[in-house]
Amino acid sequence: MPLTVDDVDRFVAARPRLEAIAYRLLGSAAEAEDAVQETFLRWQSADAGHIEVPEAWLTKVLTNLCLNQLGSARARRETYVGEWLPEPLLAGDPMLGPAETAEQRESVSYAVLTLMERLSPSERAVYVLRAAFDHSHREIAEILDITESASQQIFHRAKKHVADGRARTEVDEAAARRIVEEFLAAATSGQTEPLVRLLTEDAVAIGDGGGKVPARAKAFVGAVAVAKFLWGLVKPGKAKRAIIGGSPEIYPWTANGEPAVVAVLDGRVVCVMCLEVTAEGIAAFRNQVNPDKLDRATARWAASDHGEPVFRAF
Repeated sequence: MPLTVDDVDRFVAARPRLEAIAYRLLGSAAEAEDAVQETFLRWQSADAGHIEVPEAWLTKVLTNLCLNQLGSARARRETYVGEWLPEPLLAGDPMLGPAETAEQRESVSYAVLTLMERLSPSERAVYVLRAAFDHSHREIAEILDITESASQQIFHRAKKHVADGRARTEVDEAAARRIVEEFLAAATSGQTEPLVRLLTEDAVAIGDGGGKVPARAKAFVGAVAVAKFLWGLVKPGKAKRAIIGGSPEIYPWTANGEPAVVAVLDGRVVCVMCLEVTAEGIAAFRNQVNPDKLDRATARWAASDHGEPVFRAF
């Protein structure tokens, strides 16, 4: 039967939450939007008047759609050109979802989204529903058609994988900007030593170009190697200007709740570099330059008051 106005309103009210769940599960804003749209089509064809708890029904349908998507996504990523990184979301994007607790903020951080790629689809679903959206293990068991004890065991295992033995440091937006400004000053100093001092000994730098923008197939590992790479990245050069089409403007920002460097060329975001900060220093640089994963960032950037760039690269 056709949806009533109330039925549509229920879905519209649930949509931001559904998008935030789907993004955490899939690591892609575009795929999250598709999953939510498919959920709406399922809602449209269901007898909504006989669904006792619409939010629970929608969450279950969406989660299972995402689990199916994750299975096919793993196969696609086996043939992906170079490293695969999630699609970054800039500060203020509603798809980032709830951020009241440390667990919620961590679950959408770029570092954790990347680590969640190691999890099985079921581990990822349990972790997201429990850590980010505070579902009880009983609710998760009903959503995934597993037992409550299985949900508890899966969550414990997933949480252990995500922890990865490293204590990440939470920073607010003001602190994030200071960290990025300090990093940029060191990276453009012309010397690697100031940059090495900001990094952990085992720092890594990873880039995702998707085969469309040049990016190293393997990560740089170690403070010295990473520092040399980052210095080379910002060092002026005609070849780099030719590849990217000009000299991008560089801004300190936040993405997925982490300090980030945003590079913008003619109003288009061409790079989002997320910095993983720990008590020992900056532990990782995750550099998203695949244009297919920067459309939403570009739209968000256009709607933000971003002020003046720190400098123009290349």
